[in-house]
Amino acid sequence: MTNYHIGFSCLVCGTEHAADYDGYVCKECEGKLDADYDYHAMSDEFSVDSLKSNPDRTVWRYAPAFPFSDVANVPRLFMGITPIYRNRDLEAKTGVNEVYLKDDSRLPSASFKDRASSVVMTVAIEKGIDKVACASTGNAGCSWACMGAACGMPVIIFVPASAPKAKIAQLGVYGADVRQVDGTYDDAFQLCAEECEEHGYFNRNTGFNPFTREGKKSVSFEIWEQLGFKAPGSVFVPVGDGNIISGVWKGFRDLKQLGLIEELPAIYAVQSDASAAIARTIRKIQSGDGDADNIQLETVSANTRADSIAVDSPSDGVAAVKAVIETGGDAVTVSDDDILDTIPELASSTGIFAEPAGVTSITGLKAHSDSDAEIPGPAVCLVTGNGLKDVEAVLER
Repeated sequence: MTNYHIGFSCLVCGTEHAADYDGYVCKECEGKLDADYDYHAMSDEFSVDSLKSNPDRTVWRYAPAFPFSDVANVPRLFMGITPIYRNRDLEAKTGVNEVYLKDDSRLPSASFKDRASSVVMTVAIEKGIDKVACASTGNAGCSWACMGAACGMPVIIFVPASAPKAKIAQLGVYGADVRQVDGTYDDAFQLCAEECEEHGYFNRNTGFNPFTREGKKSVSFEIWEQLGFKAPGSVFVPVGDGNIISGVWKGFRDLKQLGLIEELPAIYAVQSDASAAIARTIRKIQSGDGDADNIQLETVSANTRADSIAVDSPSDGVAAVKAVIETGGDAVTVSDDDILDTIPELASSTGIFAEPAGVTSITGLKAHSDSDAEIPGPAVCLVTGNGLKDVEAVLER
């Protein structure tokens, strides 16, 4: 298998870095890095014809677009393709001509984060890494521990002690070395970075390790293929640290670079109004008070019940803001009450039981349609985590 990854570009200053660069951020300005590929060479292996003839029904059918050399190194777990469901009830409620739900609660650890963890773990194995670490509110850590267990890789997870008990239990079951932090996700993130620096662990931290975005972009490839090799009109994404939405953006940018779509879908960042740093930054730029060419991220004191998107200072915020601004999308904020109300509404009408962050995209679609704003169809809402990870959210209601 050919590895078409040719280097990295800084999303802030544009500085280019070689493919074998071992840093996590730009060596010039410490901005976040974006992986570059030889799309012209890749196009023979990644095309509509090649995919139609490919019997592999896992995410590894898109292997030419990932930054590793051998699919034999991927974790031995079934990865994708996750289902996409048309929802006519939401079409009637929102007035959007087609609405789809992309259900990533069906992945191995029951969350979207497996897309990133499976790719980053493969990269770590190819680099000869022997110990890895991650900070998480729960889902990324569970995913990292799951992939580590599948590969026999020792995993250390830094997690806020306030994370849902089910997620902490899941970490332990996978055999991870769990370090509970008396603080926020941002505190866990910083402690993980310090420990990795001191001990030489491979740091998977979301929005810090550039390969996390490369895993998450696979959801865009699947949506494009499942919609008949066409891009949707819009995608609604739950947003915390910004890495999922930046991955969605990267996937559609890859498809455009390959000549497989003409336009990017409008990407909508949906946040709890109790954790809305990225939404505030976007609105500041839209109002003319901020500069889209020199993005200065807002920070908040996050206090949302949707723990998976509770972030004070978004680690991949610059890319997230760019994803919205450059695709003509928008920021949507919703209340925790509305998020929690969506959980039983979704489950009782579709059979999909999602955690609070997992339904935030749907809550955002409904809220944005109430504003009379035009929503390009088809619209796809990402369902990013299973409800069994946080049953307390339902019991408390």
